[in-house]
Amino acid sequence: MLQNIIDDSNNIVFFGGAGVSTESGIPDFRSVDGLYSQNYSVPPETILSHSYFVTHTEEFFKFYREKMICLTAKPNAAHLKLAEMEKKGKLKAVITQNIDGLHQMAGSKNVIELHGSTHRNFCQKCGKNHSAEYILESKGVPHCECGGMIKPDVVLYEEPLDLKVTESAINAILNASTLIIAGTSLTVYPAAGMVRYFNGDNLVLINRSATPLDSEANLVISGNVGEVLGHINV
Repeated sequence: MLQNIIDDSNNIVFFGGAGVSTESGIPDFRSVDGLYSQNYSVPPETILSHSYFVTHTEEFFKFYREKMICLTAKPNAAHLKLAEMEKKGKLKAVITQNIDGLHQMAGSKNVIELHGSTHRNFCQKCGKNHSAEYILESKGVPHCECGGMIKPDVVLYEEPLDLKVTESAINAILNASTLIIAGTSLTVYPAAGMVRYFNGDNLVLINRSATPLDSEANLVISGNVGEVLGHINV
């Protein structure tokens, strides 16, 4: 049935969460093996907050280097299939909650990153961008050549989403005829609330566990995103 929906659609938008990247070896947050299930002296939700970044900057970067930057990860079947769908003109946008840059690595061009990217890290003094490699190779709190402190271009807890990014995502969803939501529990707001703007023909959900939108979808598939999309012919 998913194959038929994709065959008949030429304005598809994909909305993905952490489950899209787990098959690339990047742990998600809320599953049994996720970051939030692991034992830390300080909860990851606290470490990844704006206030913790400000008050415990060195501890923040220790966690950020160890758990948030994963430069060895490669795109999986889901990333590659979405890039192929875009190239064929069927997929109009990828909206992602992930910060790993794997969609771009796979070849996707129109990627809307709701929560930013580990590949962008800007100096709070001069604005210069620094790579993820720069952050990994630095010690303690990373600083720019100008002396300013560097902050990752990721949306931390307590921080708002970028307005322009939010508008782009909502416009893409509003104009889509088919919305594929995958690898997300749809519990992280405000990102999860964006899918409510969809009023097209086909709502497809692909996830390993149930979501709050399952009852409203045209098609619900329980499984790994890469395995499901990998069998699609474009």
